[in-house]
Amino acid sequence: MKTIKLTKMQGLGNDFVIVDYSEYEKTNLSMAELAVKLCDRNFGIGADGMIIPNLTPKNADIGWHFYNSDGTTAQMCGNGIRCFAKYVKEKKLVHTNKFSVETLAGIIVPEILDDGRVKVNMSKPILESKLIPFNGENNLNYNLQVDDKTFKVNAISMGNPHCVIFNENDSDLLELAKTYGSKIEKHPLFPKKTNVEFIKVKSRNEMDLRVFERGCGITLACGTGACASVVAAILNNLTENKVKVNLLGGALIIEWQGSLANPNYDIYMTGPAEYSFFAEYIL
Repeated sequence: MKTIKLTKMQGLGNDFVIVDYSEYEKTNLSMAELAVKLCDRNFGIGADGMIIPNLTPKNADIGWHFYNSDGTTAQMCGNGIRCFAKYVKEKKLVHTNKFSVETLAGIIVPEILDDGRVKVNMSKPILESKLIPFNGENNLNYNLQVDDKTFKVNAISMGNPHCVIFNENDSDLLELAKTYGSKIEKHPLFPKKTNVEFIKVKSRNEMDLRVFERGCGITLACGTGACASVVAAILNNLTENKVKVNLLGGALIIEWQGSLANPNYDIYMTGPAEYSFFAEYIL
């Protein structure tokens, strides 16, 4: 009987299985195959994604391999990076509270705060359509037709593509995400698919967000989605530069000093990361 040790963590209910590389090597599976197996909520552990630390990054203190529950890779994951940061610090894979992580979205810098929360420099948002990538003529308030509805979409990348939609009426955000999320995710305007966020702005400093994540479906939280949504809100003059984002699993604090005239600022995300359990899994 072959077993591997693993750790389950969650950030605002967005949950992840973390497997050390030495444990992964025991499986004789590809990382994508292992992700699908472990993330299955009926026959596996159950998670939105799988993370394997990369101890030999080229240009950072540490790196990671990140996989969605369907076995696809993702350039970044905001809730995942907070969990990863806490994990590698407590496993002594890094030795300072602030360190650099090599991801497919570039170098990301998390910091473990004294209160246990994790603050992450998520780098700069990407607003150029071809780099998001987005096939529309412009990336802000672009009319996108899905079935019987036309949405004004804001396409932004945080290393991974996002489609941010501000709800202009009292429609239920979660129902919108369930009904239209998968259709927008695969829309031809997004050649690499997209995460989809439905937003209700409550004040200049607070918003509600419901998300359909690319490769996952409805999740309780999405850190990069929260970042992209605040950027879109600021660019549309809907909020100030520091916003509380309420997700199904809890709240994140997002800060961005950029503007439409000068978007060249890093965005910061602060939120929790918690252990769920440690386990041995029978392959």
